[in-house]
Amino acid sequence: MPLYEFKETDKFFNVLKTHPKTEFVIYDGQVFLNNRSEESGSFFKYVPNVAPGNVSLYELNVDRIEEATGRTIGTDGVEDKALIYPFVTKQGSTTAFKTISTTKYNSDFAYGDILSGSYPLSASIIRSSSIASATRREIVALKNTLNSYKFMSNHYAFTSDRGTQQWDKGTQELNLISIPSIFYGSEIKKGSVKLQFFISGTLVAEAQDKAENGELIQVSGSAHAQANGSGSVAGVVLYKEGFLILTGSWDFSTVTRDYINDASNKKKPSWLYYGVGANDGVSTISNAIIPSSSYVLSFEGTQEVPTVTMLAHANKGDLNYSGNPTYVEWDSDQIFTGPLTGTMYYKEPPSKIKNVVSSSFATPTASFDKETYITRVAIYDEDRNMIGIANLATPVKKTEERDLTFKLKVDF
Repeated sequence: MPLYEFKETDKFFNVLKTHPKTEFVIYDGQVFLNNRSEESGSFFKYVPNVAPGNVSLYELNVDRIEEATGRTIGTDGVEDKALIYPFVTKQGSTTAFKTISTTKYNSDFAYGDILSGSYPLSASIIRSSSIASATRREIVALKNTLNSYKFMSNHYAFTSDRGTQQWDKGTQELNLISIPSIFYGSEIKKGSVKLQFFISGTLVAEAQDKAENGELIQVSGSAHAQANGSGSVAGVVLYKEGFLILTGSWDFSTVTRDYINDASNKKKPSWLYYGVGANDGVSTISNAIIPSSSYVLSFEGTQEVPTVTMLAHANKGDLNYSGNPTYVEWDSDQIFTGPLTGTMYYKEPPSKIKNVVSSSFATPTASFDKETYITRVAIYDEDRNMIGIANLATPVKKTEERDLTFKLKVDF
């Protein structure tokens, strides 16, 4: 089999930038991702082994349940619970999970012990529900990041004393929604964020970053919401970090509802209570009126996909021999008996190449020409290990007078 080395002009490296859309719906303490419904499994409540609204990071333990098997693993007798799990053995290489500190690794484990974790691992949006009063670490940790974006809008400022724009995000009442990077990639696409607040199926408020500067501006809603906050900045987006910080405190309705799971302290709907039930601990609703509120969060991410394009050439006069048995013509009376050998010679019986050149007549055939049909192109690394193969949908005829170039494209 012939091998050809790619020249520098035969390889092209590019990055394909895509913007996949993601949508979350929050309703009655549940989160739904991209309108996927709950899929019940044969052994576990959910087929992916994670609740709706979550994505399984490794897609392991699909439709599996934890159960006793009576088996143990390793010399220290780790119980096998019929689930796939990550593990490493403590050795001289000091390899361990990032969640285990060096101090704990040295003091709590002996050499030969098995350090194990658990699957599945999942990710979903999280609304921080405990940040409505005193100074809190979730916001203070974002202080430098917020201030670094002030060149885009003053609404990013951690503290401000500009006229009517006076606040201190370290103490003011606000709403923080965290989006894991698995949903948006390198950054959230500017101008794609949309937040919708529904009450009893009616859109009471909608905010978008239509100016692409991080400001979440209320753009539409019911008549009451139009009069209260329309055109105002409801919060900001940290595009690369995946955070939404909502500070809009104007009311969407005069009717109070139990947004903090405290029937004695009901609140009027506002952006401060957007996304209630999104993994924030407010899942047990004490007031039946709260299911009337629902929320939709949509945005586009940014995924950069590296691609390499390779040009594989089949030049004139090359690749016109084949090891395929059909390349040789066999007569009904011709039986291959193997090579003839002796003390002074080695001789193989002559082989006649089959003439497959197309002719307008059944007989005689067209003039003989060496023809082959290329069906696949294999890719090898520098050590001649096959790392990829491209199968052609239809075999391509190769004659001695024909140049062919196959364009191969691989993304990672």
